[in-house]
Amino acid sequence: LMKCFYSSSVSEDLGCRRGEFSRKHYGSVELLISSDADGAIQRAGRFRVENGSSGENTDYTPGTWHRTDVHLENPECHTRWYFKYFLGKVHQNYIGTDAEKNPFFLSVVLSDQNNQRVPQYHSILWRKTGTQKICLPYSPTKTLSVKSILSAMSLDKFEKSPREIFHPEIQKDLLVLEEQEGSVNFKFGVLYAKDGQLTDDEMFSNETGSESFQRFLHLLGDTITLKGWTGYRGGLDTKNDTTGTCSIYTVFQGHEIMFHVSTMLPYSRENKQQVERKRHIGNDIVTIVFQEGEESSPAFKPSMIRSHFTHIFALVRYNKQNDSYRLKIFSEESVPLFGPPLPSPPVFTNHQEFRDFVLVKLINGEKATLETPTFSQKRQRTLDMLIRSLYQDLMPDLHKVNNMLNRRSFSDVLPESPKSTRKKEEARQAEFVRLGQALKLKTTVKGDATANLATTSFCKKEPWESQSFCSNFPHEVVCADSWGQSLLVSTDAGILLVDDGQPSVQVFDKTLQIKQMHVLEALDLLIARTDKGKDSRLLVFRLSAVQKDIETKQMIRSKYDCRENKLERTKGCHLYAINTHHGSELRIVVAIRNKLLLVTKKYNPRNSSTSSSLLSSPESPVEEFQYIREICLSDPPVIMTLVDGPTGDSDNMICVAYRHQFDLVNESTGESYRLHHVETNKVNFVAAIDVYEDGEAGLLLCYNYVCQYRKVYPFNGGSPLIQPSAYDFHFSWNQVPYAVVCAFPYILAFTTDSIEIRLVVNGNLVHTAVVPELQLVASRSDIYFKATTAVSGSSDSSSKEMSSRSSPQTPTAYEMPERPLSSLEGEVLCKNLYKIPLSNLVGRSIERPLKSPLAPKVITTTTSSGIASLPVTHSLSLSRMEIKEIASRTRKELLGLLDEPIPKTESAQKQKKVPRRQSDPKQGAVRSTSSDRIISSSFESYSEGCHLSSSSDPDTLANREESSPSSYPFQLISLYDEDIIDLK
Repeated sequence: LMKCFYSSSVSEDLGCRRGEFSRKHYGSVELLISSDADGAIQRAGRFRVENGSSGENTDYTPGTWHRTDVHLENPECHTRWYFKYFLGKVHQNYIGTDAEKNPFFLSVVLSDQNNQRVPQYHSILWRKTGTQKICLPYSPTKTLSVKSILSAMSLDKFEKSPREIFHPEIQKDLLVLEEQEGSVNFKFGVLYAKDGQLTDDEMFSNETGSESFQRFLHLLGDTITLKGWTGYRGGLDTKNDTTGTCSIYTVFQGHEIMFHVSTMLPYSRENKQQVERKRHIGNDIVTIVFQEGEESSPAFKPSMIRSHFTHIFALVRYNKQNDSYRLKIFSEESVPLFGPPLPSPPVFTNHQEFRDFVLVKLINGEKATLETPTFSQKRQRTLDMLIRSLYQDLMPDLHKVNNMLNRRSFSDVLPESPKSTRKKEEARQAEFVRLGQALKLKTTVKGDATANLATTSFCKKEPWESQSFCSNFPHEVVCADSWGQSLLVSTDAGILLVDDGQPSVQVFDKTLQIKQMHVLEALDLLIARTDKGKDSRLLVFRLSAVQKDIETKQMIRSKYDCRENKLERTKGCHLYAINTHHGSELRIVVAIRNKLLLVTKKYNPRNSSTSSSLLSSPESPVEEFQYIREICLSDPPVIMTLVDGPTGDSDNMICVAYRHQFDLVNESTGESYRLHHVETNKVNFVAAIDVYEDGEAGLLLCYNYVCQYRKVYPFNGGSPLIQPSAYDFHFSWNQVPYAVVCAFPYILAFTTDSIEIRLVVNGNLVHTAVVPELQLVASRSDIYFKATTAVSGSSDSSSKEMSSRSSPQTPTAYEMPERPLSSLEGEVLCKNLYKIPLSNLVGRSIERPLKSPLAPKVITTTTSSGIASLPVTHSLSLSRMEIKEIASRTRKELLGLLDEPIPKTESAQKQKKVPRRQSDPKQGAVRSTSSDRIISSSFESYSEGCHLSSSSDPDTLANREESSPSSYPFQLISLYDEDIIDLK
């Protein structure tokens, strides 16, 4: 079945329905020059200017952006793998050197993703160039070797074969390596500029700010007293008041942020340059400039500030007339693109939305700046030094030790459990877990790990949230395509038309086996590839004729009723592709082994003026298609995509994938040009998606873990200009997908048990949703997928199983279920169809017929099933006294003073009767001590962990509380709990 999905290019979707792919949303690079009062040029620099694609004089009106467009990119809850999956759990660590004699470390753990009983190998490869992270599927019947893991990471040759490290202290060193990716807490500068100030000396010399500036500071965070402050200090003095007495501080989505406010830093009347203020703000990567004055007054320019360290400036202006803020972003030219893009116009009348937008933009901006050569080269040198130093420390010990534990060779498989019950191995594992859990607690208390679930301030609906489309769908799906609001599905029982809330209607019987299909409503066509091998054919039907059969219930067509619908010369085809932009004609390229047949149909849109001609035309549209030419390739294509040329006259292309390469083929001449060569031993082609950036063709080439974007230039003298370009980029998935769907600004990768969501413009990770037994069904319009949910028939046994498996006191090699999901006792498998509306992803309405081919019905609103519903939105509601009492007990338990578990609260037992607690609008109050900080995070994570699904049944909550190992203090730290997929 998986092979069918590959060959049917299920990730194809109409280019006009993917949303607009344009980097112009993220600003344009300009040369900015600043001059003094006399007009003399002081400094100049090239910056990318983001102004919401609107002029400075645009009227103040609310922005047009959607709340769901604002995301933290590469969030730590999805990127800090070692802290999240490895630390405090038994796992394997290996050391070795590659062919260039550079040392590397490999960490592997078998983990249960998100308590969904989806076992996966999480692997991290530590090298001087950075870290590489991949997920590998777990199979109870197939063992996984260290060599196969490294091969999946494109590391096949070694100077020294990897050897396993058994020292528990290695966890400390690997955690240090992970921390080189960047800090989880941030410090931002805030510079106050009066109207007419043009130099940094004038701006830094402002002793106080205006009333509007004070309101802006109050919006950003809370005023805290520095002396005695125990939270994140951002380089400020918290003992002797040498950097001021107060500052602005906040917590946003688990990140602590300290603001270096110019008017709060020490002021010197003798020092006109205000060195003490510049020492802090000038060394901040990101600085907010709050500028007073009218829009017509001289605007701030980054070249006014003398700093080689600050790469991003956020210019904020306040308008008193309509109580709104205007935002403008300046990014140094070398900073990669980062989101969210500014609205048009960049004006915010909702102050809370403005605060959230600014903080997300600044955090994403600082992360992007760390990828510039200035910072990435320093980080690479530091990482190389740490890895080499650790290698030199460990290798002598590994050579000296000569016991049975260290004799597992390079080719040995990863053990699922100890092969013997030797007490020495059990003691080592127990010490390994104990040290890891203690290190996890220490890291959290220091504030070096985010507790993002405990500090999310708003409950927002994510654009990738799914809706239940068809419950208990019992058939095996081969392929499908959307038809209006319905879904035409090829199954093992025949071709079915499925609509939400209605019984399925059979369109063709099971004698017709469709392997690939396209429903083209505008052309009144159904195109299908049927059967397999030598018997395969390409069939074309009129949708109106198929719909008439459905409405009149005259007959269910069989394979033998479709003889007149076969296209000539397509016998034996194994793949076909159509052009996504139907301009003047529909083009179809059919692959028959290594031959390509180009077939066209003149464009004849279906509308009211042509309805009479459609009724009088023959039922089969075969005669409307004409054979154009045949093109021979060197090998049969695995992937095939049509790329429209700029003129459509002799410059259309076909992208084909075979062997180890992607090629471009000229439709007119048949000439082939190398687009990309894959430098790996094994290639798993996934997709080639045509993307048109500002009208120019580009291709997203997806294979193995990699996604490459290549700009395809127009033909010049009969050949395309295929050369490296500054527009090209690439990124890696965490797991090998079998299908990829592009819906700008997102690109979604589908695996057998997860959906990985990234941004097209930079490849940054936004979210990973765990969906067991996932199968993508259709994606040309709305995205449909099939998933399996396990309905437990015995909650008690399930609770006991989870409790015993997560107990750290008797650790096993892997805390994993040995049986697959389908074999669990007392559970019934439910296979359902779900839909992610494309309009939610691209943020605009999709032009397509909304009328269902089925009979008219009363449309009822479906309940959205949140793929990414945050657990924090289902918070327990507790009284202030209950929180204080339980926080006190939790603090003692974390310090090892109590052994008894935390009692269940009365509110937890009466959750249905108590309204949900509203989060603080500023993402958490100021915290006085480190202990209070971690206690608050730990308690909220613990309370939310008791009801991660949307169920509010008191018995269910009680069972989940009992299953939590609260008697062991380290288990209360659930900083990186993932979002639970509650598919209903």
